[in-house]
Amino acid sequence: MVIVTMVGPASGPGGWAGLSQTQRAVARMVSQALTNQQIARRLQLSPHTVNYHLRQIFRKLGINSRVELARITQEQVGGRSGEVGSREDRSA
Repeated sequence: MVIVTMVGPASGPGGWAGLSQTQRAVARMVSQALTNQQIARRLQLSPHTVNYHLRQIFRKLGINSRVELARITQEQVGGRSGEVGSREDRSA
């Protein structure tokens, strides 16, 4: 039997605590399965800027996928990912 324990950047220096407010907002929206285009509209950024933030988040957390980011985000915010964005954005 193999037991895998996550030890590393997500919990250490530069991990979740090292993310900026915007990076955390992007991470929460990724965990809601939003596309870069949808995230860009909600945060009033360009899709390229969202992509830049994602690359920085991946580097800081030592991950390589949106799925990993969604899992880490859910662990960190305890399922409170719906707090970002306006009501009208959610209906679009």
